[in-house]
Amino acid sequence: MHLLAILLSLYLPTSLISTPVHQPQEKQVVTQAHPNGKWYLAETGHAVYCYGPVLLVKQPEGTLQRVATFCRGDKTMVPLRD
Repeated sequence: MHLLAILLSLYLPTSLISTPVHQPQEKQVVTQAHPNGKWYLAETGHAVYCYGPVLLVKQPEGTLQRVATFCRGDKTMVPLRD
């Protein structure tokens, strides 16, 4: 029985006998390109990435507030720190 297995192993291609060893793949960090965006410092102190222009919006007190528009995370306007 063992002799038969040895003889068959000599005639079979090695790719059929050996099983492929799977090497663990390193986790790749994928960064998405944002061609027309820019990072801003929000009034809250957090960094935000926005695609639209920076606008001046009149506040109820009569002052002007700078806001970034069309920011990541479905935020239409984010007040900016001056």
